[in-house]
Formats: sequence, structure tokens, C-alpha cells
Amino acid sequence: MPEVIFPGPEGRLEGRFNPGPKPRAPVAMILHPHPQAMGTMNNRIVMELYKTFQRRGFATLRFNFRGVGKSQGTFDNGIGELSDAASALDWVQSFHPEASTTWIAGVSFGAWIGMQLLMRRPEIRGFISVAPPANLYDFTFLAPCPASGILIAGENDEVATPVAIQKLVDKLRTQRHITIHHDTIPKANHFFEHETPELMASVDKYLDMRLDPNSPIR
Repeated sequence: MPEVIFPGPEGRLEGRFNPGPKPRAPVAMILHPHPQAMGTMNNRIVMELYKTFQRRGFATLRFNFRGVGKSQGTFDNGIGELSDAASALDWVQSFHPEASTTWIAGVSFGAWIGMQLLMRRPEIRGFISVAPPANLYDFTFLAPCPASGILIAGENDEVATPVAIQKLVDKLRTQRHITIHHDTIPKANHFFEHETPELMASVDKYLDMRLDPNSPIR
């Protein structure tokens, strides 16, 4: 997973990129947790998601938001970080302009940024949101949500509460033409400290279903 440096809105951004094995390989981008809570692209769950998409033949990128690691700039309360994510996706797509599909995955704060990017980029056809902080951030911009995906919560998460995530899921499920999956991992806290295998099993099960050529959800 070679280190890459690419231009962002406030200077360079640091990432790790695995090119796709085929010209029309699908694209996936993974977004990390809150920069001011020690969130980086080397977060354990971010790395597991990265490896999962890489194994499945995606051109896969994880990167540091502005002000994290070697990425230039300063924290911008989500506004600048959304611009970072858009620039990062542009950069990946410059290598894979004929990508068969595009996915976004995010953890906590990264899930919130990822869902906002989803609203702005119609080429994103699937998402994975791990512990989206629906009780801390406004998700009403998902009106309507343009793509199907999965939201995964930890049963004992006190940061992104399962109740708030369930309310978001219920709201999204009222919308037509998309399918929202929802999984709650027993005993898991916000960091899935001891339940990472169960978390990734949920992710893999969902991807197996979505990436099946015969899947009804496209």
C-alpha cells in the first residue's frame, strides 16, 4: 500500500493507495474518524475496511484529512474535510476514469463526511457507515438518500448511540428506490475494541450480497 501525496484544497493530502488490478476496477474510498479525537487513516477499522475493498479488486484509497499526519491545513469542522474528500475522490478517479462503480466507507466522523459526499457525487452507488454519529451531527441532508448502503452500530456505543442510528435508519427506509441495511454488533462500544471481527463479518456479508452479479440491489 504505497504512500501517496496529492493536491487538496488547502495544500497536499497524504494517503495510501492501492490501484485497481483492471482498467475498469471499481473505486472505494475510506474516511477516518474525528481528527481532534486522534482519528487518522491508520485507524484500525479504517485499515480493515481498506484491506477488505483491496482484496475484492477495488482501487482503494484511505487518506488523512487536513491537519492530520502529513496533510496540510487545519481542522475545519467538517466543511473543509468534505472538500478534502471530494478532492481525494477526484484524484482516484483520475487513475480510474472508467471505474465500474464507486463506494464510500466511513468511520464515525468519517461516516458523516462520507454521507455528505454521497449527496454530491452521483457516481457513488454504495456506502458503509460505521458508527455514524447521528446524535451529534445533522443528517437531514439525506433527503433523499441517493444510494443503498449499510449502517453499522455498536450495541454499547455511548458516542454514536444505537437509538439515534436506528432513528436515522427508520427515516431512510421510508424513501423509495434505495435499500438500507442496518446491523448492530452485540457488546461493541464506539471503537469496536473487542468486536472488530464481528464488525468486519457484517461488512463482508453485506459486500458479498451487493457485489453479487445477481443482487437485486444495484
